[in-house]
Amino acid sequence: MFNIGMSELLLILAIALIILGPKKLPDIAKALGKSLGEFRRASDEIKETIEADLNAPESDSDKPEKTKEEGDKERD
Repeated sequence: MFNIGMSELLLILAIALIILGPKKLPDIAKALGKSLGEFRRASDEIKETIEADLNAPESDSDKPEKTKEEGDKERD
């Protein structure tokens, strides 16, 4: 995804450990993981909605609505 190698990842983690400290790092990582998961679920939901709208057949809204009298005539 970001094309980060193992050495770059270890460097980023070491800097984060120095800046944030060992007590806050797990909490921040947990919050970051939850946020990324929530973002991914929301984007998947939006993608599914768009695909469903694109694949849905044309609605009946283009057809003129029947009046009550026309509807009664069809029932008889």
